[in-house]
Amino acid sequence: MDGGADVQVNNAHGGAGSGGAMGVQIQHNRRLPDFLQSVNLKYVKLGYHYLISHLLTLCLVPVMIVILIEASQMNPDDIRQLWLHLQYNLVSIIICSAVLVFGSTGYMMTRPRPVYLVDYACYRGPDHLKAPFHRFMEHSTLTGDFDESSLEFQRKILERSGLGEETYVPEAMHYIPPRPSMAAAREEAEQVMFGSLDNLFANTSVKPKDIGILVVNCSLFNPTPSLSAMIVNKYKLRGNIRSFNLGGMGCSAGVIAVDLAKDLLQVNRNTYAVVVSTENMTQNWYFGNKKSMLIPNCLFRVGGSAVLLSNKSADRRRAKYKLVHIVRTHRGADDKAFRCVYQEEDDAGKTGVSLSKDLMAIAGGALKTNITTLGPLVLPISEQLLFFATLLIKKLFNSNVKPYIPDFKLAFDHFCIHAGGRAVIDELEKNLQLLPIHVEASRMTLHRFGNTSSSSIWYELAYTEAKGRMRKRHRVWQIAFGSGFKCNSAVWEALRNIKPSCHSPWEDCIDKYPVKIVT
Repeated sequence: MDGGADVQVNNAHGGAGSGGAMGVQIQHNRRLPDFLQSVNLKYVKLGYHYLISHLLTLCLVPVMIVILIEASQMNPDDIRQLWLHLQYNLVSIIICSAVLVFGSTGYMMTRPRPVYLVDYACYRGPDHLKAPFHRFMEHSTLTGDFDESSLEFQRKILERSGLGEETYVPEAMHYIPPRPSMAAAREEAEQVMFGSLDNLFANTSVKPKDIGILVVNCSLFNPTPSLSAMIVNKYKLRGNIRSFNLGGMGCSAGVIAVDLAKDLLQVNRNTYAVVVSTENMTQNWYFGNKKSMLIPNCLFRVGGSAVLLSNKSADRRRAKYKLVHIVRTHRGADDKAFRCVYQEEDDAGKTGVSLSKDLMAIAGGALKTNITTLGPLVLPISEQLLFFATLLIKKLFNSNVKPYIPDFKLAFDHFCIHAGGRAVIDELEKNLQLLPIHVEASRMTLHRFGNTSSSSIWYELAYTEAKGRMRKRHRVWQIAFGSGFKCNSAVWEALRNIKPSCHSPWEDCIDKYPVKIVT
């Protein structure tokens, strides 16, 4: 076999709903025994995972068979004696039944109420707000605020960013010179928030007066009255609504807002909560020449989402998802992490958001902490045993054994990684050992809509639905990073086979995707 051809199996656009076909290619850089060994190891691991996951069932089945055999061999006298024994212990049976009933009632009354995601909507801007690369660079040149070095830097960032030609920038940035103002920023906020909410109310037939909880998050734009008050005023929400406005919490604030809404739904029965996530660019465009502060100009784009949550048991039938877990990690106690995404003025007094060169390393550390908490909640016992076994070997024998990276593909069917930038997606794909199909939604969202901050994970979920990949009991992992520095995770379980809602942001372009990203 030494001189034999090598075989590699490739899956073009593999995965559910992608329509890809399996192909076999003959290559000369890998030996056939190595390939067979890797295939064998794969099936050994799958067999181990199945054995551990079904260990209890495999142990109980023989016991049940033995009990049934013994019961079938009992004679009528034995059965009569058993019945008499139960009659003489009637008081004990009644007491046990009463304890069981009261215990079950107490559990049902005190257990956390399930939180359902009825539906959500994402904003898609009008065509006249699109900013293709040539127009972006032309406007940057004509404003006269950037020197040649800064213009070249922005051009290179755009080319390598993973963004496409159809992302949106706010109205004020389309003028020469740009017209950032409080009025323009309010107009952008209204267009995004009201556009998302109009679609949400139309799709769910929920009346604004039925909303009992409202949570709005926007990091950089916090006017008075607040954004949440703008929504209350627009839709004439009821006077006793519990309204919250989260500011300065970065791109991971969408998960924080859902967590807050979840807690409020535990104490307010039979009501709806709306979570609105957005970012505002009009007054936060940087017009200086500091390189670390120019990057947000190239990556951030207009976008927003509105999510309807419910704790009503009747809504389970029509809801899309059930919230399973939320895990939040905050690294703000570390000075480097605290300052890695920082709003400040440059030497010329111009305000912008500075991104540290240590950002990816800090994000990796925050992710590690987050998944250390999330892993035991979601991973099958087989993966947990492998992880703790390698950790124990490393501690006891002080060996050079590499830490075992759990296979999160066994816990989740879909991944919605915050589309913060191409490097973020690449790093998580590598560190979590994901396949291209698992990060497709994130890459395509970055290409079509850019970094829309805290709402990007909802555009990604909408992409998965538009591709027809979401099936009943599938689990989704939303991962978001934000200033502070924070890493937050939300886990959802699909309650049915899900089709995209009306006015999906992908409804007129999903057939064009996935597209090849130029490296």
